[in-house]
Amino acid sequence: MADEIKIDEFKADEIDLQEPEESQEPTPNPLAGQGDDITPDQDGGVLKALKTEGVGDDGPMKGDTVYVHYVGTLVDGAKFDSSRDRGEKFSFKLGKGEVIKGWDIGVASMKRGEVAVLTCKPQYAYGNRQQGKIPPNSTLVFEVELFDWTGEDISEDKDGSIIKRIITSGEGFDNPTEDSTVQVSLIGRHEEKVFDERDVSFVIGECGDQNVIEGIEMGVKEMQKGEKCHLMIKPKYAFGAEGNKEFNIPPDSTVEYDITLTSFEKAKESWEMDSGERLTAAESSKAKGTTYFKGGRYQEAIKHYKKVVNYLDYDSEFSDEQKAKAKPLLLAGHLNCAMSHLKVDDYMEAIRSCDKALEVDESNEKGLFRRGQARAAMKDWELAKVDFSKVLEHDPNNKAAKNQVAICAHHIKQFKEKERKMYSNMFSKFTAPPVVVKPKESQEDVFATKIEHFNGGAQDGELKDDGSSVDGEKVEEGSTETTEEQGGGDAPPVVEATTESVQPMES
Repeated sequence: MADEIKIDEFKADEIDLQEPEESQEPTPNPLAGQGDDITPDQDGGVLKALKTEGVGDDGPMKGDTVYVHYVGTLVDGAKFDSSRDRGEKFSFKLGKGEVIKGWDIGVASMKRGEVAVLTCKPQYAYGNRQQGKIPPNSTLVFEVELFDWTGEDISEDKDGSIIKRIITSGEGFDNPTEDSTVQVSLIGRHEEKVFDERDVSFVIGECGDQNVIEGIEMGVKEMQKGEKCHLMIKPKYAFGAEGNKEFNIPPDSTVEYDITLTSFEKAKESWEMDSGERLTAAESSKAKGTTYFKGGRYQEAIKHYKKVVNYLDYDSEFSDEQKAKAKPLLLAGHLNCAMSHLKVDDYMEAIRSCDKALEVDESNEKGLFRRGQARAAMKDWELAKVDFSKVLEHDPNNKAAKNQVAICAHHIKQFKEKERKMYSNMFSKFTAPPVVVKPKESQEDVFATKIEHFNGGAQDGELKDDGSSVDGEKVEEGSTETTEEQGGGDAPPVVEATTESVQPMES
């Protein structure tokens, strides 16, 4: 809606509201001041008169983005604004205070395709404020047509993978945060069939322990106590490409849930804890991370190892004894986080975690080895070799590091050989003898050439195809060069390492 209907009075003062042409007398809307009282308190502050009925049984919910056309007039019919005149629908989030109170109430009562006339008294419009050319204490009349609405996209990437619609508003403004314990009632549906209906309690960040999908956890974090909402969750935050056999959910399925947040208890934030509590919380998070890692739930493990770091990264309040306990715990958090990132092929994050670990202990062999693995996976053989070589400086008998150094050296040699051949071919083009262009042959010369070809001869300077060249490349006689597939070359007798060969977990 135009800015004069929005609460932001600073923008509204800048609007030059439209005035009817002097030659036309304003005509009051025939439905102004008529209709039903739709205010919660039944105080007559918003009257709604139906001009055209809508379709369907559902309507927009709080938080939905609604799309409308409107014409705004004073009671005498003087028009001050119109989206139709601009030729562009207006959209806003319903129930979020983005428009006047009368609009939040009125549009929430409409159906798709409905046209209604809303008569809003001053307390549901702009009150005793001058709003542009709208006088103070003005009753306003709006003819509104509702076209459509969409739920609120609460996904991290705003890609529509989690759409939330509020069915019943909750209490207050507080939301559950990470590590909060929540109690919810949920009903899950797939293709309109209920597959999951239960009351369940879980900790935010550990929803998988109760077979609760990530999309529900993300939705609950946006709710208030007592709120009921509807979530449409795409596979990315539901059951993914695997589906769920227990619930009979096929792979790559979108599911829907009705969620009621019954209650929640927030956990202490790290800044609210004393140093002793932070150490205890870090130990607990490390143990949980290790449990998730052993179960193959690497993303959950990463979350908990990051919590370890969060609790311990700033130790200015720790005593000397606490610092002595915190240092190996912090180091383990970084190292285990790096290994978890390796497991999910997130090599850049693995390198960052190793860098942090090496800031704590610059000669740590596991930090060097895992960073080398991440760099090797990214084919950064030179830097990977440096890391593995540093491991050998501290432990010359480390067989895994020796193996990796050999692999890196082999790849570096291969790269340099390819580079040498490439530049050799480039320079050969510049050093090749100039091409001599023959003068145009006479018809007699052409005839003589054809005769010679017919007789099986070869002209001077031509190369006979004796099988000694392929695609223009000469094969030297007596060459011993073979391909890697033939077993030749100087490939080391080692096996390429993968993330499966990472060193054991930091205890």
